[in-house]
Amino acid sequence: MRHNRTAACTSALVLAAACLAAAPATAQTAPRTAAVSYVALGDSYSSGVGAGDYLPGRTECKRSSRAYPVLWAEAHGVTSFAFAACDHAQTDDVLAHQLGSLGPHTRLVTLTVGGSDAGFASVMTTCALGGAGLCRSAVAGARSAVDGPLPSALDRLYSAIRKRAPAARVVVLGYPHLYRINGTCRSGLRDSERADLNRAVDQLDTVIARRAAAHGFAFADVRAAFTGHEICSGAPWLHSVDLLSLTESYHPTAPGQASGYLAALDRVS
Repeated sequence: MRHNRTAACTSALVLAAACLAAAPATAQTAPRTAAVSYVALGDSYSSGVGAGDYLPGRTECKRSSRAYPVLWAEAHGVTSFAFAACDHAQTDDVLAHQLGSLGPHTRLVTLTVGGSDAGFASVMTTCALGGAGLCRSAVAGARSAVDGPLPSALDRLYSAIRKRAPAARVVVLGYPHLYRINGTCRSGLRDSERADLNRAVDQLDTVIARRAAAHGFAFADVRAAFTGHEICSGAPWLHSVDLLSLTESYHPTAPGQASGYLAALDRVS
């Protein structure tokens, strides 16, 4: 099974990647001289929050050996891999702290980013705990951020990636719908609120895809891969809200990383 192969590689590839990515969170990552062919950037959806088997090193980043970048590197025999993605990362965090391993020899860069800029973590907490009215207000605020400051923030980041890694293929991955409408859930949010959240994801993915295309980057849309595996489906690949582990709520499970994100990356890389 893929999970067993991934676990077996942690003593070599994964631990090496964790060391490459172990720059301090409070300072600009220094440029590196070693050639790194694959650099994985981004937020919690790229670091693997929710997938378990977290690696040693910067524990606040919650980098998982089951995250799609590790699975892709393993499947393609990559020996030079920097795993820089970190939980809660916004575009400015990636720009300031995750680009140090990029260089002229980098051949692939992957990332998810934008959800934290829009405040989706706080939106989901508000929707889960605050009631319908507060949920609608929080979603509206997130959508304003997506249409407001996010495009220019993405442009700054994408330009910096291209400058540092001029020969790399850059793949920007999107976000899945969170909920199956008319699904199996019998409690929690109403379907109208779930639909509002899914529409906000659509708006976010549209903005990310447009800015990626403007910079000549590929966009990997994961929504089709997650169809039938949203929260409230019969076989969800996303964690529902967990009051005892809010960090992992609304994040992909290990199957979501392998069969959702990795599959989407394979289609475009």
